Order: sequence, then structure tokens, then C-alpha cells
Amino acid sequence: MSMTAERRKALISEYAPKPGDTGSPEVQVALITERITTLTEHLKAHQKDFHSRRGLLMLVSQRRGLLDFLKRKEAARYTNLITRLGIRR
Repeated sequence: MSMTAERRKALISEYAPKPGDTGSPEVQVALITERITTLTEHLKAHQKDFHSRRGLLMLVSQRRGLLDFLKRKEAARYTNLITRLGIRR
């Protein structure tokens, strides 16, 4: 259920604006999106896992906040990120 270290490194290298940058909103949103995808698949198999559902809702809210911040500061980076991740909105 957790993300492997190799997958995490691949996401960081793919979305980081400069090498070694793990704190940028793009990287944070990409990592959270990966966790959301994993949790969504888990919840399809385990519909009554309400504790994981709460965690999923918190992750979605956290991602939404980061995306709102990025949209407010630099709209071009925001649109580029949501198209690369395939997120609606």
C-alpha cells in the first residue's frame, strides 16, 4: 500500500524543477497524487475501510490547498502540472 523508494525517486526526478528539489509544490502534488491513486484502488476493494477513507479525504484536501497556492502564485506552472498529472480542474 505504501510507495516504494524507487517510485518516490522517479516522481521526484520527473516533477522537480531543479535536481534535488523535493519541497516544490509540483513534487509535493505529484507525491500526494500517487498516494491518492493507491488509496483509491484500496478503497475499491475495501469499501468499509472508513479510516483509510478519512485519510484519503485529508490527502485530497492537502493537494487542493497546494494546487490553489500554485494557481495563485504562478498560473502557468499550475496549468502545466495539472495537465502532466491528468487532474481535472
